[in-house]
Amino acid sequence: MPENDAIDSNNTADLRSSDVQPTLLLVDDDEVFLNVLAMAMRKRGFLVTLASSAESAFAIAQNDPPEFAVVDLKMSGNSGLVLVRQLASLQAATKIVVLTGYASIATAVEAIKLGATHYLAKPVDADEIVAAFDKQAGDSEVELASSPLPVGRLEWEHIQRVLSENDGNISATARSLNMHRRTLQRKLGKKPSINPSII
Repeated sequence: MPENDAIDSNNTADLRSSDVQPTLLLVDDDEVFLNVLAMAMRKRGFLVTLASSAESAFAIAQNDPPEFAVVDLKMSGNSGLVLVRQLASLQAATKIVVLTGYASIATAVEAIKLGATHYLAKPVDADEIVAAFDKQAGDSEVELASSPLPVGRLEWEHIQRVLSENDGNISATARSLNMHRRTLQRKLGKKPSINPSII
């Protein structure tokens, strides 16, 4: 079958000109963003399927594993990381790009380890996503691992992840971390520096 010709191409124009449309699964619980991105990706030659949750996306993928997937990290129900692992187990060749509303290096490393090809922080456009698909699997892992993260930065990343899980609620986050509320606020106010080339 000629599908691999489209999948293996590193040229966006080839995707548009190919007679075979590569399959793309878009997963995000933001309906407006999902529909806008779907329209843009269809213009770039993809056959797009939409899902608003990790659970529904996995059900779709079980019937027809996609060649490409774009997965939002933070959704109601299962997180995007759970879906990344599930998609990779269904079809190791699926190229997965993870999107997030905040740049978390620790979570990016985890996403890559679970099977994502690349990790992008919103706002992001269709061309950036296509470019991320063109990267070889593991590229991001090399970039992320090239500069060791200091302990303070890792702690801050962990706090940010727990804060996100608690929908930004400081008190709930402090309880989850077994930390005094004032201590948490002080740590949140002191974001450790990081090499911008990593993100």
